[in-house]
Amino acid sequence: MSAICRKAVPDDVEHLFKMIEGYAEQGIMLPRSRKVLEKQLDQFVIAEMAGEMVGCGSLCRLGEDLVEIRSLGISPMHQGHGIGSLLVDALINEARAQQIPKIMALTYAVSFFQKNGFTIVEKEIFPEKVWTDCVFCSKQDCCDEIAVLKILN
Repeated sequence: MSAICRKAVPDDVEHLFKMIEGYAEQGIMLPRSRKVLEKQLDQFVIAEMAGEMVGCGSLCRLGEDLVEIRSLGISPMHQGHGIGSLLVDALINEARAQQIPKIMALTYAVSFFQKNGFTIVEKEIFPEKVWTDCVFCSKQDCCDEIAVLKILN
């Protein structure tokens, strides 16, 4: 059985919250409140199998020519089956539809993003990200995430 991607709908908020919370508890994703998820729901894509949410990801605009992949997660029992790449493809297609030429992420899963056409870059080339989010992060002075970037044609 294969997964499909679709835009998030209001009924997805609780599932999104629980998936993101699980990753946040491990310290590998920033937490998002239900209220924030409701406000940012239009930024999310859901991966679904047999009517069950098995993954999610969002696209956040950081500037005129830059978006960030955020909250990319797959349920543990569905990891390693291409669902993450399916979600990244859907988010890339959304960036293209919005005519945004650059897509970035801060990640611990560097090899996954490299497999999907991203290259490692210095975080400092993204002042939009630093001043939007990093200033509020508890890891601000000791960030161990790696920045990756993909230039869209």
